[in-house]
Amino acid sequence: MNPVTATHPFSAPSAEARERALAGAQTPQHLLASLPTYAEAEKLVDTLSDNRFPVEHARIVGTGLHSVEYVTGRLTPWLALQAGAASGAWFGLFVGLLLGLFSDGTNWFAVVIGAGIIGSVWGSAFGWFAQRLTHGRRDFNSIRMLEADQYAVFVDAALIESATRLGGLA
Repeated sequence: MNPVTATHPFSAPSAEARERALAGAQTPQHLLASLPTYAEAEKLVDTLSDNRFPVEHARIVGTGLHSVEYVTGRLTPWLALQAGAASGAWFGLFVGLLLGLFSDGTNWFAVVIGAGIIGSVWGSAFGWFAQRLTHGRRDFNSIRMLEADQYAVFVDAALIESATRLGGLA
């Protein structure tokens, strides 16, 4: 599996970093390595980072992009009802917490639990009804991902020798 992700899940790039990246796209770059998986390309850039290479001068490019849908299981009315109940309960608990902010201390717990139960009931009804409206079309769950056939790591032309040495490719 070769998922394409835009940024690290724990940090968002700053405006300055985005500007540097866009400016770097104008800088001549050379191919450092061509790898079959995103994980390998990510590991190479991480190795460069660990060795103090200025990774803001590198980029990972996926080629041969395609959409892949992984079927995760069958969707029955009972499963649709359960999924609807679970999502409805979470939404109900969220609403209950918001409403609970405006209730006195003795009723807070009852407001939160009551809203969760009401959300669960409505969610299960909507989940079941929505699944029944499909009339048997698309009776499965799936996850869609964007994948690439190959991932290329490029670095600025002026830094290719350093990147080759620090990345252990020499």
